[in-house]
Amino acid sequence: MASGVPIDCFSTSAKVNGGYSRKAFVTFLAGNGDYIKGVVGLAKGLRKVKSAYPLVVATLPDVPREHREIMQSQGCIVREIEPIYPPENQVQFAVAYFVINYSKLRIWNFEEYSKMVYLDADIQVYDNIDHLLDTPNGYLYAVMDCFCEKVWNQSVQYSIGYCQQCPDKVTWPAEMGSPPPLYFNAGMFVFEPCRFTYERLLQTFRITPPTPFAEQDFLNMFFRNVYKPIPVIYNLTVALLWRHPENVDINKAKVAHYCAAGSKPWRYTGKEDNMQREDIKMLVAKWWDIYNDASLDFNAENPDPEDDQTAFSKTSIMASTPDQPEIPYIPAPTAA
Repeated sequence: MASGVPIDCFSTSAKVNGGYSRKAFVTFLAGNGDYIKGVVGLAKGLRKVKSAYPLVVATLPDVPREHREIMQSQGCIVREIEPIYPPENQVQFAVAYFVINYSKLRIWNFEEYSKMVYLDADIQVYDNIDHLLDTPNGYLYAVMDCFCEKVWNQSVQYSIGYCQQCPDKVTWPAEMGSPPPLYFNAGMFVFEPCRFTYERLLQTFRITPPTPFAEQDFLNMFFRNVYKPIPVIYNLTVALLWRHPENVDINKAKVAHYCAAGSKPWRYTGKEDNMQREDIKMLVAKWWDIYNDASLDFNAENPDPEDDQTAFSKTSIMASTPDQPEIPYIPAPTAA
């Protein structure tokens, strides 16, 4: 990853947000592929858990009209954004489609909202998480990632067997200095839209060479000083079921992230590695139960969530999240 750029992205001036107090969930959609099913499933999942907030879809221009109409019919707020591309000769990403993911930076410009929860379209919400929108301001909240899958094979962490999900299992070698900063999975995070932050993101993007995990690496670098980890129940990436079962209680998971190869419910065949597990089959079936439930389709006669911004009352997430120790920043290894 590129060396750190010290940025005070949450200065006093950055917090001035035009007086807006609206909040929302937001996801991202590009192209004419089958991720539209993920967006529809997510919209219905948020309705099932009785979220008080709308789902905004940051949509690239190549999303066809019929897909936009489907999202609107499901109560989504469709916001078209322009793509953001890295330099043409710098696209050596871990997965080819990561090239378009920098476009997600545009959501920091959604200033009509004071706080948002970003969710990838291959995520489903199984319990109300509205309380994440009441977290203290000035931080980016997300779940720590795992370095144990082969997709991380270019990283130093993978090569020595170190993972921040189980830091005591293989300790970081003393001769390598301090461990890298905590690193989050960017499929789900809580953030504050802000013009100042948005402009600094774009400025920094222009001078930061792309790395294998694209916008995830970049966001980790940019927000390293204000990142606060939250429990894994808020972004259960399915690989944790076999990589770190000791950290997972699937019955308590509020958010499931179908990001392992073969785990997308609308593409599921059961043939890929680990996809014959009973817990995976159960999660895929749960997703389809929501997607196929006609009673969860948007009813235009119901009140618009944006007209009722009463937050779902629950104990603050921060009450169960211990303070994180100060970790000296060192430039993280490639794909860290």
